[in-house]
Amino acid sequence: MRFLSLHQRRIAWRLTGAEAAPLLILAHPLGMHQGIWDELLPHLLPHFRLLSWDLPGHGASAPIQQAITLKTLADDAVALADAVGAERFYFVGTSIGAAIGQTLLQYHPQRLKRLMLTSTGATIATPQDWHERAERVRHEGLAALADTLAPRWFSLATRTTCPDLVEGWTAQLARSDGESYARLCEALADFSTSRDDLEEKLPPLALLGGMEDVATPPAALKALGRLLDDAPVTLLEDIGHVPAVEAPEALARHLHQALRSSERPTGEGIGFETGLEVRRRVLGPEHVARSLAAATDLDMPFQSLITRTAWGELWGDETLSVTQRSMITLAILAALGRDGELALHLKTAHRTGVTVEELRQVLMHVATYAGVPAANHAFALACQHGWGDQ
Repeated sequence: MRFLSLHQRRIAWRLTGAEAAPLLILAHPLGMHQGIWDELLPHLLPHFRLLSWDLPGHGASAPIQQAITLKTLADDAVALADAVGAERFYFVGTSIGAAIGQTLLQYHPQRLKRLMLTSTGATIATPQDWHERAERVRHEGLAALADTLAPRWFSLATRTTCPDLVEGWTAQLARSDGESYARLCEALADFSTSRDDLEEKLPPLALLGGMEDVATPPAALKALGRLLDDAPVTLLEDIGHVPAVEAPEALARHLHQALRSSERPTGEGIGFETGLEVRRRVLGPEHVARSLAAATDLDMPFQSLITRTAWGELWGDETLSVTQRSMITLAILAALGRDGELALHLKTAHRTGVTVEELRQVLMHVATYAGVPAANHAFALACQHGWGDQ
């Protein structure tokens, strides 16, 4: 768990995955916390660096006493992305988390690569509903209402077959800060999405919900899909409001389909800026800045070539993870004895998530299939760059 102070608020957040992997930000529903994503981690970590955080007064984040808006929460997501050096990021949000995603579309569209919004609508309930709930929480206490509110998150099948799951999240809701919850209800009362508030061209996005979602029913999700340029809508049978908890494996499959689709324009190749983003993420912004600053009229076309092809076309392809690509690259460079590039990629391998055990296996394969001398030299070079001390 990490903590970040923003505008005198303490935010609890987590960051997992290889530094060089593309960043995926996850936003949880009202009344829950970032733990809803735990069962998705094994499915997503091979391809993404994952960042999640707790809303005010939820989980380990500090409570609030003042009014807060969806724009402030969207700004929080951007500040977290800035904290880890991500120029752009993928985004997944559920319920109020999806409302945060829609607000990002309005105020920070240039930061978004792709989105999946789950269990949401262009509006959620009515302003009167939210104001009434906020007042009930203030007068009766969140713990007194938890037994009524929490079961609404789940389908009948889940309530019947997994009572411990429902009771566990009910207890979690009861422990959340009541005033913070009320303030977030009031933020949702003011929330709505209009096509006029959005950029003409939206980032690629997909919508997903449960057929038994009573909080944001399928009709609301379909209406939002039409508003967002006919974004594709997926509805899961026997699922309620929180698919990450009720159906994590199914959600993971749909996330991969929505977020990892190829972005290569047909017949056009990859632009310099796209390749530059990948190159910075994998090699580090400082190294790339030095390389480009040192470029001359002679070799600048070469820098452009490798940025568009090696980094945009190859490393930007999502078929393999950055860790897998790193291991392939290390094996080839070691086999060919390309010391300069090998040294660079040995340093980079720390960012791409390669472990000591994986590097050892890479070089053992080099010994077997490319020759002992090549592997022996690569082992020595790896030790010179700190791998032997781990």
